[in-house]
Amino acid sequence: MKTNEHNERDDVIEVTDLRRVYGGDFEAVRGITFSVGHGELFALLGTNGAGKTSTVELLEGLAPPADGRVRVLGHDPYEERAVVRPRIGVMLQEGGFPSELTVAETVRMWAGCTSEARPTAEALDMVGLTRRSGVRVKQLSGGEKRRLDLALALLGRPEVLFLDEPTTGLDAEGRRSTWELVRELRDGGTTVLLTTHYLEEAEELADRLAILHEGRIAATGTPAQVTASQPSRIAFELPDGYFLGDLPPLASLGITGHEVEGRTVRLRTHELQRAATALLLWAERTGIELRGLDVRSASLEEAFLRIAREEAAASEAAASETARTDKETVA
Repeated sequence: MKTNEHNERDDVIEVTDLRRVYGGDFEAVRGITFSVGHGELFALLGTNGAGKTSTVELLEGLAPPADGRVRVLGHDPYEERAVVRPRIGVMLQEGGFPSELTVAETVRMWAGCTSEARPTAEALDMVGLTRRSGVRVKQLSGGEKRRLDLALALLGRPEVLFLDEPTTGLDAEGRRSTWELVRELRDGGTTVLLTTHYLEEAEELADRLAILHEGRIAATGTPAQVTASQPSRIAFELPDGYFLGDLPPLASLGITGHEVEGRTVRLRTHELQRAATALLLWAERTGIELRGLDVRSASLEEAFLRIAREEAAASEAAASETARTDKETVA
């Protein structure tokens, strides 16, 4: 992954205290703040209903915010849409194409509405659809339609690219090819804002990310910074005749938690190298084999799930406290 040190002076996307409200009372985005630098890939993660798409639509200028400030390339994307739109590319969660047009006809039609559009052949080659150029859109697979969506988003050589769930419906090969293309675009200076349900995708591509929960940012940073907040794991099977108590004191190994299931021991630690080294040295001195040894750092998926659980528990506790207070007030 490309390393990209964030510099506020190079911010291409600026979001400050952003809010979006539906129907007058449902707050989908609740005062979030973040920025994206030039040539950076920033991922927005969250469960369904977390506010990802609602946020991206505001950045694309499709609606005004209820409150807060948005700037894309130094402009308000809603009030100054005519200035911003030619400089951005947008890949929505689900595109809509005339089903009877061929792939090439669809791209040429879109190019007619795009300033300084790439040649049709170039756009199709970028997304691997050259051989499907004469096929009608209605005959494309779901994954091929997603690739066509991406080709249209890239037609105008965008400075900023918004990708909303870009690899949904793609097979493993198509997903990897899309990742490589997105990396090339970013490395060429395109700023990319990505939403995805595939945590592996964010871990592979993102320079920085934010995890949304109920319209608020629950965690932000590089993928490594976010995963570092979660413990690494060591699992192994103790030989017959040995028990957990035969290990060196767990606290001295930097172990913060453990579970035992039959002969299998699972340890959690924020000091993986220290704990694993000490454990292996103990096993060597003792002359035993730790069968099924599995040592691994925390993944972004684990961090995401734990953050989601913690935020959900906090929200439930806050709701219960509010209900209790209201009940006491009425009483």
